[in-house]
Amino acid sequence: MLKEINLSQCEKFGIGASRPEDVAVSAEGEVWLSDKRSACAKVNTDGTLSKMGDVRGAPNGINFDLENRILIANFGGPESECGSLQRLNLDDGLVEVLCREINGRALYGSNYPILDTKGRIYCSHSTWGPLDKAFDGANDGFIFRYDPDGRVTVLAEGIQFANGIALDYGEEYLYVCQTTGCNVIRYKIRQDGTLGQPLPYGPKLGLSHIEVQDKRPLSSETRSMLGLTDGCGFDCEGNLWVTLVLANKIVAITPQGKVKTMLSDPEGHTMINPTNVTWGGPQMKDLYIGSVTTDYVVKVPSPIAGMPLAHQRSN
Repeated sequence: MLKEINLSQCEKFGIGASRPEDVAVSAEGEVWLSDKRSACAKVNTDGTLSKMGDVRGAPNGINFDLENRILIANFGGPESECGSLQRLNLDDGLVEVLCREINGRALYGSNYPILDTKGRIYCSHSTWGPLDKAFDGANDGFIFRYDPDGRVTVLAEGIQFANGIALDYGEEYLYVCQTTGCNVIRYKIRQDGTLGQPLPYGPKLGLSHIEVQDKRPLSSETRSMLGLTDGCGFDCEGNLWVTLVLANKIVAITPQGKVKTMLSDPEGHTMINPTNVTWGGPQMKDLYIGSVTTDYVVKVPSPIAGMPLAHQRSN
């Protein structure tokens, strides 16, 4: 049952991380954070961090593959040489670049990777332009796929800042947070691996960056109405949880298309600029919430268990 989470249940977790935009939980239950000063950081049982790798740039979305390696979408930015899709080997800390360029153009805005049960990696790339222009509504985001044989395919283009992505349990659709569109869109995954046309999934989730330009500086009340979507993930009942990064809010879109607020921190006391949601724990009821503006992630009990991801089903 969808029940709003009490903010008082939130705790700071993994304190000391650098730009922990995302959290990935291994099949064995280890909790890892993206970490700008290394590549990823494991949160030990005593709360300390063990950092591993060196990717430079800005490690953003992360997820495990089927061989217990961490996939990293590096959001290096226009002036960085590190905007690629990468993979961290936890045995030796070495980082492998899986995809550095598309059609001869160097990637610099890789945002979020997710793996399907066939071992294929879907990854979003947010924009080719500077960030200040991207938030004006540019639609140059895209989705590409990296196959186990090394082949790279652009699957979808024309997205307004392609951000977090998710697959449903049956891997019938790919869901994409369209940040400056303030919504989620989804694509049917065809039998041949191509994607169908994008369709809105649920309603627009709030005001856009442009719609509040005349209200700056923004009050906490106005911020709470912003609908810029960042990350998303499914619970085991098929609700899609979506972070509204500037509103300090997390909502869930039900299978019927209804929207329910799950967690809100309008004043930013603990949950500040939430970017991604990840479930872990023995019953998949520990919810982790990433952020690029804090040195910790939020951990809170979830009223509903998370949907096991591909690597969590293989054990």
